[in-house]
Amino acid sequence: MPNLLEFLRISKPMAKAPFVFDASWEAEILPRQLFMKMLCLERKRSERSGRRFVLMLLEPGSILDGNDQTETFGSILSALRNSIRETDITGWYGNGITIGVIFTEIADASIVTLLSSRVTAALGNTLTVQQVDHVKLSFLVFPDDCAGQGPDRDVFSALYPDVLQEMETKKAVMLAKRCMDVVGSLVALALLLPFLLVIAAAVKLTSRGPLLFKQKRLGQYGKSFTFLKFRTMYVGADQAIHEAYVKEFISASKGDRKSGKSDEIYKIKADPRVTAVGRFLRRTSLDELPQFFNSLTGQMALVGPRPPLPYEFSSYEIWHKRRLLAVKPGITGLWQVKGRSRVKFDAMVRMDLEYARDWSLWLDMKILLQTPRAVVSGAGAY
Repeated sequence: MPNLLEFLRISKPMAKAPFVFDASWEAEILPRQLFMKMLCLERKRSERSGRRFVLMLLEPGSILDGNDQTETFGSILSALRNSIRETDITGWYGNGITIGVIFTEIADASIVTLLSSRVTAALGNTLTVQQVDHVKLSFLVFPDDCAGQGPDRDVFSALYPDVLQEMETKKAVMLAKRCMDVVGSLVALALLLPFLLVIAAAVKLTSRGPLLFKQKRLGQYGKSFTFLKFRTMYVGADQAIHEAYVKEFISASKGDRKSGKSDEIYKIKADPRVTAVGRFLRRTSLDELPQFFNSLTGQMALVGPRPPLPYEFSSYEIWHKRRLLAVKPGITGLWQVKGRSRVKFDAMVRMDLEYARDWSLWLDMKILLQTPRAVVSGAGAY
């Protein structure tokens, strides 16, 4: 059983040149595995409390390439010691010699400017001007940098290293999942072509407007894409009705439980904006068939969480947003086969997180096989 110093030497990332680890640093910088665990713990704490934290990444760059790398790195640690609080957490992060610092319990995201100035000034007191110029500092605020409508993969990679690491271990099966999505979508479109033509004719002949309803949705990592459905509403329908309803629905799940409000229905019953043909298409989920094109192009998968609307995403609690991380959104999923719109919002999100955690090709096959029965029964569809 290795002691802590041996564990640090084993766990820390290696530089391009051999790096000499000084035993005096043992109490100042956590090994990578432990630091990542602390980052995940702090993220979960933030999800519960709503308090922000800042993740700072320091990359020394080429200043550690010389013979005095041990002394230089010691100077960097000394600068950090003088510019952070005792409650902040310092450790190895990422590949190469990258140091991470978690600044906990941050009240306002604007503090990043102050932190950057403080750390840069401390580095300037221990390093030369040329060395400071080669040091790269970056700051990420949780949850603010995951709260927009299009945070990129790099942001999620930094703040959710556990999720990305797990995804890396599933590359082969995820490739198999993608192949299944392509083949399944092609087969479905070929078999359902007669139904597609009949539905297209019914939509066009019974109401004025375009055949397809195109809508901006958020996919994996919050990336937006054009979501396709057969049009089920009259042209010019007021989307503010649905926006207000969705916000109320999510609010009932998180903040208004004590008021006794019901959050049992995810869609509006007897929606006056929906056409007669549209009501049939919605109840049978036939309006969803064009999403096979989304799956074919890689924007969606056959199985996964439902992609949220931007105004829906803006109403999410922090932990709700994790449903956009590990897997692509899907045409069907656990929510659809376990009650659809009868399921409460928080329960739906938990199902999505459960799917992302336990995902496998076999689970996808089970959900796909259960979907036709859920569609035929129409339970929870409106």
